[in-house]
Amino acid sequence: MGYRLTQYAHGGGCACKIPPGELGDIVAGLRGVVPVDPAGELLVGLDGGDDAAAVHIHGDLALLATTDFFTPVVDEPYDWGRIAAVNALSDIYATGGAPVLAVNLLCWPRELLPLELASETLRGAAAVCAQAGVQLAGGHSVDGPEPTYGLAVTGTASARSLLRNDTGRAGTPLSLTKPLGTGVLNNRHKTTGERFEAAVEVMTTLNAAAAQQALRAGLDTATDVTGFGLLGHLYKLALASGVSAVLDSASIPYIDGAADAVRDGYISGGTRRNLDWVRPHSDLSAIGEATALLLADAQTSGGLLIAGEVPGAPVIGELVPPRAATVIVR
Repeated sequence: MGYRLTQYAHGGGCACKIPPGELGDIVAGLRGVVPVDPAGELLVGLDGGDDAAAVHIHGDLALLATTDFFTPVVDEPYDWGRIAAVNALSDIYATGGAPVLAVNLLCWPRELLPLELASETLRGAAAVCAQAGVQLAGGHSVDGPEPTYGLAVTGTASARSLLRNDTGRAGTPLSLTKPLGTGVLNNRHKTTGERFEAAVEVMTTLNAAAAQQALRAGLDTATDVTGFGLLGHLYKLALASGVSAVLDSASIPYIDGAADAVRDGYISGGTRRNLDWVRPHSDLSAIGEATALLLADAQTSGGLLIAGEVPGAPVIGELVPPRAATVIVR
């Protein structure tokens, strides 16, 4: 018999993230904890809500570390593994680094789903890591109630050329390197079984080239767009940088079928929580609710949001001096 992996999880992908407001409360106690005789200076940690942590080792060498894992967004295990791997590696690219080493993180309901499906998931991730030039070695697995998979990734970067959340400056354009809509399309796939090849293509495309273009252009501010949606990640970036942001809604790209999925009601709880979180800090009066939901859509393995212009990526807005609303959509 065929197995639909999405039916064995209560949610899917980055839409399963703990809501950002609650997450801030959870990690609040970690701030200000200073290790004894640390091996290196912490360059990027919790304060700006960045994608990966960075520690200065010596000279211009920074060590990056991140982890990301989630329940299935698609029914095909090989594709799920590919998507999970690309998504985890993205945190390193979004910080301006090169991933070097990854290890598997696997939770599997072994009495519900064949282990062959787990093997296919790992095989998909291995293919992505090979493409990215990343060593994939070992990891950890547990027997659990829902299939969950991802990677812990270590990378390196120039300590003087990191991409951060807190370095945005007013007057800088905003570029987005992938179209939006994976959240609503994944939710439609989970509900109906329809397959959206364009969404899979977006989610399995590495952000390596976009990060390299940003670094070559001398840019220093970026984040990836994942579970908190474009509005949520932009809000975090603007807040950390002490600026506001104006978005041009007409210039934002979407995957084919995303608008139809919103119209037909395939909206995850994570997307609605994103919008509820950002709305009090935003001016959304110029757009309708459907557009607001698309902008808050909980993305899985989305693109980079970069302060600056990069080849091939549309400019979707700009950072501006602080205003009453942190995010303004026109």
